[in-house]
Amino acid sequence: MISAVNLTQRYGKRVLFDKINITLDAGKRYGLIGANGAGKSTFLKILSGELEQTDGEVQLQAGVKLGVLSQNQYAFEDYTLKDAVLYGNKKLFDATKEKEKLYMEGDFESDEVNNRLAELEMICADEDPTYESDVRIEKLLESLGFPASEHDSLMSSLTGGDKFKILLAQVLFLKPDVLLLDEPTNNLDIETISWLEDELKRHEGTLLVISHDRHFINGVVTHILDLDFAQIREFVGTYDDWYIAATLISKQAQTDRAKGLKEKDELEKFIARFSANASKAKQATSRQKQLDKLEIQEVKLSSRRDPSIVFRPHRDIGNEVLDIENLSHSYDGNAVLQNINIKVKKGDKIALIGGNGVGKTTLLRILMGEIVPTSGKFVWGQTISYTYFPQNTTDIVTGEDVLPQWLQGHDPKWHIDDIRKCLGRMLFTGEEQTKKISACSGGEKHRLMISKMMMDSANFLVLDEPNNHLDLEAIISLGEALHEYQGGVICVTHDRELIDSFANRIIKLNSDGSMIDFEGDYEAFIEAHGH
Repeated sequence: MISAVNLTQRYGKRVLFDKINITLDAGKRYGLIGANGAGKSTFLKILSGELEQTDGEVQLQAGVKLGVLSQNQYAFEDYTLKDAVLYGNKKLFDATKEKEKLYMEGDFESDEVNNRLAELEMICADEDPTYESDVRIEKLLESLGFPASEHDSLMSSLTGGDKFKILLAQVLFLKPDVLLLDEPTNNLDIETISWLEDELKRHEGTLLVISHDRHFINGVVTHILDLDFAQIREFVGTYDDWYIAATLISKQAQTDRAKGLKEKDELEKFIARFSANASKAKQATSRQKQLDKLEIQEVKLSSRRDPSIVFRPHRDIGNEVLDIENLSHSYDGNAVLQNINIKVKKGDKIALIGGNGVGKTTLLRILMGEIVPTSGKFVWGQTISYTYFPQNTTDIVTGEDVLPQWLQGHDPKWHIDDIRKCLGRMLFTGEEQTKKISACSGGEKHRLMISKMMMDSANFLVLDEPNNHLDLEAIISLGEALHEYQGGVICVTHDRELIDSFANRIIKLNSDGSMIDFEGDYEAFIEAHGH
């Protein structure tokens, strides 16, 4: 349905991809994976026509509807939620709005007005033959957590995360033949991600999605496109299937290379030994011909790099960890937290979950002393030292310091060698360590904050959506680090694979102010309580 032909993208001397030839077929759902900076979003933007490629072309089958998830959350501030979703089908939106205006202001004695109304009715019938667009918009909005009473509210009244949900509804409403989605799970809670999975599984056209949510990718895609070495390789199956296949291919390449090098060595030894011997000269010449024909493939190292995250507490955690008693908080009279009671025990690794707006971040900020609760109290144990990954890390990691300076600014006693080793663990090597904070991407700032947490050597970790901006390899490494960690954890995340990797206690905050406190892993929680 959509093809890339000899597609090349360069920025100066840097080649993101080179002469890519691939066709995305109808009925297939592709997950595009690759290291941060490999060019995934660039490739998607070129397919959508948002970016101009250096060379090659994109071919879209005639008559095919292309749908792209917009990233501009503020493009529809003066639209109602319903109209912003309807805008997903621009043709239907324009015809509907013109028709409404003519019915309100038009001169029905005029043939011109009546003829135009007839044309508009035909356009609406073509774009919405079952006349179900209103019902579909209502269902989409309600599924994303917007009750009917809010459908006529203006987009300007929503938070950034909720605006993004409307953009998601907008592109789904179009029912495009080719659907391109870049990080569609950002700002979505677990329940909404599950709903989106089901929606995308029912998509009848072509789907190309970029996501760092491994569970989501595994649940949705039928094929993996691996962007590496400036090329795209296609694999049938899920992310986990790709991982097994890619590992086997890499090991086989290494085995073939080792075999080739051994054969080369044996041929060279034979030639060196017998080339001067008249009776063996013919054999030596034959072996030289073999050697000349021997091709030993270089084994390319993947552009992916796995960080090495290790949290080592400077002291053991005591039996008294954290007591939260009757904690409540309100913003301008609107209750967010109501009588929260939690006793955190030694060994607890808690995943704090719940829909957007239920107070998860507020609770963490209270525990970190950033907000004074409206009522109630909390007490940390005397042995506890905590370190914090805030949700707004990208906004607060700022300045003109180079990376080691920024870290040392948090504790002058930290030795510069230890800081450099820690940065190296988080993939800041060589010259990358001389980069200024202001030049860092969102993903780099998140890796830097994790570096700080590693240097803190605390025995309790408080994390608020640390997986945002991290690639799959970093999220997997973080999950392993939290699993191995010998201290306590409270982590807010919507990434189910991350929760599965470390959590032994699930606390869910509900929108009605109630709370579920479940001892056990996430799988057991789902069995007991559903999503």
